[in-house]
Amino acid sequence: MTQSLAGRTGILHLLPLSIGELTAAGIVSDSVSKYLFKGFLPRVHSQQQRPHVAYANYFQSYIERDVRLLINLKNKVLFEKFIKLLAGRVGQIINFQSLANDTGVDGKTIKEWLSILEASYVIFRLPPYFENFGKWVIKTPKVYFIDTGLLCYLLGIERIEQVARDPLIGNLFENLIALEALKARYNAGLTPNLYFFRDSQGHEIDLLHKNGHELFGIEIKSASTWHASFKRALDTFHQKVHPLAQQTVIYSGNAIDFSDGVKAVNFKTVAEVML
Repeated sequence: MTQSLAGRTGILHLLPLSIGELTAAGIVSDSVSKYLFKGFLPRVHSQQQRPHVAYANYFQSYIERDVRLLINLKNKVLFEKFIKLLAGRVGQIINFQSLANDTGVDGKTIKEWLSILEASYVIFRLPPYFENFGKWVIKTPKVYFIDTGLLCYLLGIERIEQVARDPLIGNLFENLIALEALKARYNAGLTPNLYFFRDSQGHEIDLLHKNGHELFGIEIKSASTWHASFKRALDTFHQKVHPLAQQTVIYSGNAIDFSDGVKAVNFKTVAEVML
């Protein structure tokens, strides 16, 4: 279009289905592994496709068509190697030089490829929160994938029973929660305002949501059984770094309200925490 149509348009970010949308369609499970493995692409559920095959086809179509249109991709093998290495680092702070060395390309190419993955909604970057915290705070983003089914495929997970045994199960679960939080904000027509926090002294919060001048802290744990240590990071951040308006632990178990104001909620209710 030649005109911006500013003030006359609405922009919607339509990500893959959320757990809430699947639930509304009668697709319900208590298994974290099932959500992670099957992912959230509509066709996988509506047509009962085998996830590993569906995401293999999805990935190859993406490489052959979208990526080649977006960039002048000279070496498809290197790009595939790069995206699989990135999957192995999901939920981690991006180390551009390490990715470049392991892939066999330069740092500039890595940054370009990351931008392509983000622009084509394969990954999203979770920015660090460092407002007014000085130089001792990490200022490099983390990377998550827009669909956990694709992430499982890239990690070589071929069967649902392999998910819980995978060494990266904690990272996979963290990706699921960060993704559900992002969907909840976008689906409500809101700016995400999602961050993570980590400093040089070891203080860390998996997910921060900023609402006005208030910060809401979220810790993410893949376990299904509650442990008191799950809320330790929230308490430390609240006491020593910045007061939190709300403290929530998201895990695979039952909801619990504690006397100190901390809440533990099940992973299927992420949207309720974000709105």
